[in-house]
Amino acid sequence: MVPKLQSVVHVRDYTLYLRYADGRQGEIDLQGELWGEVFEPLKDLSVFKSFQLNTELNTITWPNGADFAPEFLYDALPGGAPDKVAG
Repeated sequence: MVPKLQSVVHVRDYTLYLRYADGRQGEIDLQGELWGEVFEPLKDLSVFKSFQLNTELNTITWPNGADFAPEFLYDALPGGAPDKVAG
């Protein structure tokens, strides 16, 4: 089952605060994940801040087509899968 992302807020730099329907919430620093052709433009902080919550995909997306797998974001939060760490 794909976790249902309810809200996302920019905290600082490349850190976002995510809140899920099941109550899991917390900050995730995505700076270390911004590599590869689709993510390179997000290194520009103004572009990074242009994210949107995509409720159909249960993730965050950017106008250039970049997005992260919903499971990756969910597992990277405190209390998530121990082998997945963002930032």
